[in-house]
Formats: sequence, structure tokens, C-alpha cells
Amino acid sequence: METSSDQIDVAQNLQQVKILMDQALKKAERPAHGVTLVAVSKFHDATRIRPALEKGQRTFGENRVQEAQEKWPPLRTDFPDVQVHLIGPLQTNKVKQAVATFDVIESVDREKLARALAREFVAQGRSLPVFLQINTGEEPQKAGVLPAAADDFIKLCRDDLGLNVQGLMCIPPATEEPAMHFALLSKIAARNNIKALSMGMSGDFATAIELGATHVRIGTAIFGQR
Repeated sequence: METSSDQIDVAQNLQQVKILMDQALKKAERPAHGVTLVAVSKFHDATRIRPALEKGQRTFGENRVQEAQEKWPPLRTDFPDVQVHLIGPLQTNKVKQAVATFDVIESVDREKLARALAREFVAQGRSLPVFLQINTGEEPQKAGVLPAAADDFIKLCRDDLGLNVQGLMCIPPATEEPAMHFALLSKIAARNNIKALSMGMSGDFATAIELGATHVRIGTAIFGQR
């Protein structure tokens, strides 16, 4: 029998996810608490998010600029130290709002967007950390720079545009073993001296942690189905 949305115990789910993360870190012989949990709260309202905030969760992921604009200002009033990451696709006509709304942008996936962000950071006097999205599966329907173009894109963003490139992000193909995609992302990051890796979701975050993830994006395992 499926659990209805109003029966989800977000605080309990959050605690269980953290236990599993710690187990994965231990298995990988990595330091305890060495991975940032990005709780993916997209499509969930403030009532569902508050229990996670009250349990100390401070990093969240959202897919849509408008949704985040509507949802997070009141929550930030009560929890001013919260960090909200944009993890979904960003249209260039939404860049101004995104820079004003988010703390980190994880989905920089093309040159046009990178240039628009660089201009807007100057305009708003902000320099948000960004992650560059790599299309490790080379899927035509999916956003992200192809692996073969990753080094040049990193150079453009970091050296030419002066973006604060903190990490790389990927979303492996649903039909393939994620480990090889996580390994590829890690390899690209290593040769470009990039430290942060946002990879792994509810179904594969333990594997991602074993392969070097510094950020895991987990929604369903915490908040239930949308």
C-alpha cells in the first residue's frame, strides 16, 4: 500500500538518509559528514519543507525560479542561514531573477547562459558559486556540455568569464549504470582541479559518494513522491 503524502515523516526520512550517507562515507573510507546533502524540495510546499529545516537541514535544491521566488523568502525569514541551489534548467531570460533568488547555481550548461550569468553577477554585485553541468551520457534531449568539450567550457567559464566555478554536476542516463558516469565526472574534475562534484540522487547516492561526490541531490527519499 502506498503512503499518502500527508503521512510522510520528513524528519524521520531525513535522519535515515543521513545514516545511509554516513555508511557510504565509511565504506569509501572518507571523512564523516564529508558530503553536503542537497534536499530537493521542488514541487513541495513550505509545510513539507519546514520539518527538514527544524531538524537542521540547511541546503535545498529547486528546479524553477518562479517557484523558489514564491516559496523561499518567508522561509528565509525564519531560517536565514539556508542555502538554496538551482538544480534545474535556467533560461537566459530568467537569469536576473535567478541571481537574486539563489545562493548556488548548479546547472550552467552552455556558453550563452554562462555569459549571461557573468554579466548579471556584475550588475547585481554578486558572485554566486556555480556548477557546470556535463552531459556524461551524451543524451541529445538532456542539457549539459559534452565530455569532449568540458575542458574548454571550464576554461571559458573560469578564466575568460571569471565565474566562481565551484564544481561539476551530472545526471546519468536512467537506463545506464550510474557508476561509470560518476567516474567520468570525477575524472574531468580532477584534471581541471575542480573539487566539488554534485552527483547522485535518491536511488544512487551511495554509489556517488563512493566515487567522490561532494554534493548529493536527494528529494523523493526525504519528501516522498511529488
